[in-house]
Amino acid sequence: MDTPLKFINNQIVEYSMQVTYNPLENEGTIVYNLFLIPVIEREYAIQLLKRVTSAGITVGDMVRFVEPGETLEGYRIPEGMLGICTLCSITLDGILLRRGIVTNPIGGGVIEVESNLPRRFTHMILYEATTFDPLQVMASQDLTSVNRVMKEGNGNILGNVRECHMEAETLLAEVLDECVDSHFSGILEVGMPNASILGVSVSPQYLGIVALGGTNPFAAMKEDGYPVTTLAIKGLMDCRLMDPISHF
Repeated sequence: MDTPLKFINNQIVEYSMQVTYNPLENEGTIVYNLFLIPVIEREYAIQLLKRVTSAGITVGDMVRFVEPGETLEGYRIPEGMLGICTLCSITLDGILLRRGIVTNPIGGGVIEVESNLPRRFTHMILYEATTFDPLQVMASQDLTSVNRVMKEGNGNILGNVRECHMEAETLLAEVLDECVDSHFSGILEVGMPNASILGVSVSPQYLGIVALGGTNPFAAMKEDGYPVTTLAIKGLMDCRLMDPISHF
């Protein structure tokens, strides 16, 4: 029997229902991305992650390193490669769902930044129209300039957008305030009801929420000429298996 195609929006909904992460307590299950780099580039990756985290161009400061030959949820890290697990922004949809806020995932793409302010999406792939993670696709097309944004405040970074009903606006603000001092961050912008956000239209009586993509650090690594294999939205993980990048 043929297996039907599963579009990314369906995958996001399935994962978000399994997220149990509490940002105030830093406990529970998160969605993670997995990246593979040559193990000899470990120190470079650590320093890059610290820079991107300090610049605020990442979903959060939590990371897990998986050594060559180790197995992660049935996936074996190839010899000579280092696995790096980071928070995926889809975790946000799960955090909101646990608080009674249902989100509709719209899509992911490239955000133009000028003077450290997000201006607009310049490229976008809708989640309902793809079986690949849009940010993984965008990073592979050399459309980012994350390093330039960190240095000059201008360039292109990766982000995604979802919408929620405007009646949840007050509760949404409370939840996002809780995230400010937590290990989960990366909320780039919240729109007004019935208004587009960074050039992306939302449904009537809804408002948009833009989050940074967890792929940004590794887009920066790719810009520096380092080989990176990206396995976005890889799975679910207990956040206790991760540590702040500042601990390394």
